[in-house]
Amino acid sequence: MELKMRLCVALLSLSLCLGLMGHVRAQEEADDMEMDVEDAIDDMQEEDVEEEEQQVPASPPVPTVTYKAPEPMGEHYFAESFDKGTLHGWVLSQAKKDGIDEEIAKYDGKWEVEEMKDTKLPGDKGLVLKSKAKHHAISALLLRPFTFDTKPLIVQYEVNFQTGIDCGGAYVKLLSQTPDLDLEEFVDKTPYTIMFGPDKCGEDYKLHFIFRHKNPKTGEFEEKHAKKPDADLRTYYTDKKTHLYTLVLNPDNSFEILIDQTVVNSGSLLNDMTPPINPPAEIEDPDDHKPEDWDERPKIQDPDAVKPEDWDEDAPTKIPDEDAVKPDGWLDDEPEYISDPDALKPEDWDEDMDGEWEAPQIPNPACETAPGCGLWQRPVIDNPNYKGKWKPPMIDNPNYQGVWKPRKIPNPDFFEDLHPFRMTPISAVGLELWSMSSDIFFDNFFVTSDRNVAERWAADGWGLKKAAEGAAEPGLVNQMITAAEEKPWLWIVYVLTVAVPLVLIIVFCCTGKKSSASTSAAEYKKTDAPQPDVKEEAEEEEAKEEESEAKKSEEEDSTGEAEEAAGNDNKDGNTSSEVEHLMLLETHRKYRKPFKA
Repeated sequence: MELKMRLCVALLSLSLCLGLMGHVRAQEEADDMEMDVEDAIDDMQEEDVEEEEQQVPASPPVPTVTYKAPEPMGEHYFAESFDKGTLHGWVLSQAKKDGIDEEIAKYDGKWEVEEMKDTKLPGDKGLVLKSKAKHHAISALLLRPFTFDTKPLIVQYEVNFQTGIDCGGAYVKLLSQTPDLDLEEFVDKTPYTIMFGPDKCGEDYKLHFIFRHKNPKTGEFEEKHAKKPDADLRTYYTDKKTHLYTLVLNPDNSFEILIDQTVVNSGSLLNDMTPPINPPAEIEDPDDHKPEDWDERPKIQDPDAVKPEDWDEDAPTKIPDEDAVKPDGWLDDEPEYISDPDALKPEDWDEDMDGEWEAPQIPNPACETAPGCGLWQRPVIDNPNYKGKWKPPMIDNPNYQGVWKPRKIPNPDFFEDLHPFRMTPISAVGLELWSMSSDIFFDNFFVTSDRNVAERWAADGWGLKKAAEGAAEPGLVNQMITAAEEKPWLWIVYVLTVAVPLVLIIVFCCTGKKSSASTSAAEYKKTDAPQPDVKEEAEEEEAKEEESEAKKSEEEDSTGEAEEAAGNDNKDGNTSSEVEHLMLLETHRKYRKPFKA
């Protein structure tokens, strides 16, 4: 019975899992379709929403989360929540981008400080990229420059792709501290120390971590890119939720990249960047050349091999089958095709222009019932004597010298930087972006050297958003019903994966034993076979238990009866044997069994 119950629970769990998988897959497909048609319905969206608001009854109130602007509680270099509703402290770029058409060269993309379109936290504002197909650039100075010495760097901020993202970035640049830094001239070529954040175009989902490393020998800067995260980043771009992006750089050259406080990438600046921080100590000599007599052939033809005398290089691959026999009834004199007797020359046929008209060819009707028509030829078969062109066998090359490689020489550009964490100091944070999507929401920028302070800031900002978005989400059943309303075929999935297995489980668990018993009884009646005496065995067990209880009570009663019998014996003169006889009668009376005196 216990095994059956476990099986029931397992089957029910499996059916529910299958139902959820179908719902999740349908939801992902719905998200993809929304992304594909987004641009096409932008102009119609507002009108549709107004109509739906008039027709659809108001949904039950959603539990609210009270918003309070986060405040930094510890050492920090930059903190911006935008909740004052202004761009105070931020500078819009007035520059133009070099090397592109004048029409799109200006950084004239619009920025606004506002709440999210579908905000769950009234009063929570952020920086919103408003324009599509425009260059955007905005930046702000840190409270003080950050110097890479003995303290870690923690950078975090929030992003919400409110209308999805087709092609565009949402990464932040930490601008290098330089004497000529002018935020009004902020462009793509403005020197930065670190670039970090999400970027997407097509189906290429990226999470950048790039830093510019200074060559200690030449003073030139080179971009170093972190390895690609192993995690699937797709949902962070498509779920239209607010996500927290965090970069942690430690003085021991280790780094961590987190999304929603979960590590999605980590490594070492020394070992996990491309190209590597340090060049190789030796390089191939560019002036070294392979000698003309260098033999790289591992195998050569045997020079001593001789073609066998019976080797016929001219033998054909196929020969006629001499054992074949022409089938009976073969019509040698009948052609396979004949002129169509029903064909007529077109009226507009001009023999001077088109030549002599000939009726089209059709299969000969006489050949339909015959094995074949025309000249019979033997079929061809593989030639057993065919050997092809003779080639000497291959042997190991006694002069093989291996694959030639240029010799190694000391790298004239070699250097060894064991502390790449010591980057160029940063003095500003900036967003320099091009996007084919609008309404990208940024919020709660924070730069610090204390991870606990960063986590407190995240809890007071992003943590509230997460709680509010979670409270606003419908329950699982409502999500499944909503998905089925949009995709009616999901009802079939629900029935097949939930309802049908549930009915089968109930039938299996509740009726299996009864059915088995009734079948067994019917079978005994049909065959008149001996039936196990299960009932009698149970009665015997019950009788044994009653007998055990009776013995206990007998011991208690026998003493009183014996004393009473003894008294009667003294009065009436009964013997001791009569007393014992009376005791036995009383015992058998209690057991209700026949007694033989």
